[in-house]
Amino acid sequence: MNPIIAILKEHNVTDAQINDVFQALTQNPMMAMSIIGQLGIPPEKLQQLMGLVMQNPALIKEAVEELGLDFTKVEAAQAQLKK
Repeated sequence: MNPIIAILKEHNVTDAQINDVFQALTQNPMMAMSIIGQLGIPPEKLQQLMGLVMQNPALIKEAVEELGLDFTKVEAAQAQLKK
């Protein structure tokens, strides 16, 4: 299991909420951060989660593929942020 998804599940985040987070990542990464902040994950685990994402962005791609979402939308959102 993807470590991002594992941390979310460890904190009783439902599959629907996980899908919402990654759906938001594919459309608007800043919105996804807001959603993640509302999940009630303790700050130290949230920091660990963000560290994983920052050190290994490929984990997002793996999680998106594991959830069956479209990674090309994530890439498009990332390109939009770089502008």
